[in-house]
Amino acid sequence: MLDHRLSSEYEELRRTVAEFAQDVVAPKIGGYYEREEFPYEIVREMGRMGLFGLPFPEEYGGMGGDYLALGLVLEELARVDSSVAITLEAAVSLGAMPIHRFGTEEQKREWLPRLTSGELLGAFGLTEPEGGSDAGATRTTARYDEATDEWVINGTKCFITNSGTDITGLVTVTALTEPIARSSEEGEFRSPAREISSIIVPTGTPGFQVSKKYSKVGWNASDTRELSFTDCRVPAANLLGERGRGYAQFLRILDEGRIAIAALATGLSQGCVDESVKYAGERRAFGRLIGANQAIQFKLADMELRAHTSRLAWRDAASRMLHGEPFKKEAAIAKLYSSEAAVDNAREATQIHGGYGFMNEFPVARFWRDSKILEIGEGTSEVQRMLIARELGVTS
Repeated sequence: MLDHRLSSEYEELRRTVAEFAQDVVAPKIGGYYEREEFPYEIVREMGRMGLFGLPFPEEYGGMGGDYLALGLVLEELARVDSSVAITLEAAVSLGAMPIHRFGTEEQKREWLPRLTSGELLGAFGLTEPEGGSDAGATRTTARYDEATDEWVINGTKCFITNSGTDITGLVTVTALTEPIARSSEEGEFRSPAREISSIIVPTGTPGFQVSKKYSKVGWNASDTRELSFTDCRVPAANLLGERGRGYAQFLRILDEGRIAIAALATGLSQGCVDESVKYAGERRAFGRLIGANQAIQFKLADMELRAHTSRLAWRDAASRMLHGEPFKKEAAIAKLYSSEAAVDNAREATQIHGGYGFMNEFPVARFWRDSKILEIGEGTSEVQRMLIARELGVTS
């Protein structure tokens, strides 16, 4: 018989992080959000709790946990605030996980202990101004200089989370390690096979420029920047994994990351329910609590339905992953459903709160602003539908 209940270990972790989110994050995050300030104090505490090391082996400073544990933590954090949750998600899934999955033993020993402790944050430089959903359209180049045994990187990355904080230690970038095109005798250009590789670029490397923070609609207490590389040189040993396998590596990382984003989206959805139930039990209109109105009750029921279904979806995908089963389709389903559910719940929560839902002092205002990016980041809703259709055998 199936049992979807959590084990005592998972439940203890979930409860501990829920208390942390309510007692530490909730009272402070509104101020960070309005100031558009990175919450270093909260991040340090998360590091002391071991949250950045959850799914990594103890030999590298991790907690020896798994992606289900990470998802539980992300859900509880996002139930209160998504800026804090996405900081953790990006640091683990996009910053440290590529090194754990594909790095050499030397690279793991050099970077993972500091990443898993939260001493440093890592970032993943994939998206470019002309290459988001079409990540294979990468234009950043990395030329191998045989004389110095270095990679020389040139190009631009955009929308990169955790890339410009005071504790950012590295960015792993995808780059073309072969020429983009060659001319023929007729003067026309033909494109060769595109060889995309992943390369670790430490913060502070000459030629590595970090731009100012973006002015964003949401996730205002997280760090997101554009990066540029101008003849940026790193040792050849900074190649992450096999040359030419960068695109395949990033696809695997995104499959896993979609489970994490789905958990985060579930947390936002549940946070909308929490705040709306509380408000409906306090706010009076026309002589009675608004929660006594069936229109409000039905909204709340639909919101809880979406949050509950989202939770089942991401946990199912995580379970398949942990059992070594195929999970690409299930991760896409979880990410697609939960992100759209988060947008719907945030809209309804704002409506239930009325004018107060438009005031930044109320958490649902943050939830509303934070929800839309969930339908875009780590694969748009359109891309998720393409993936699901492809896994069903529907091809064009």
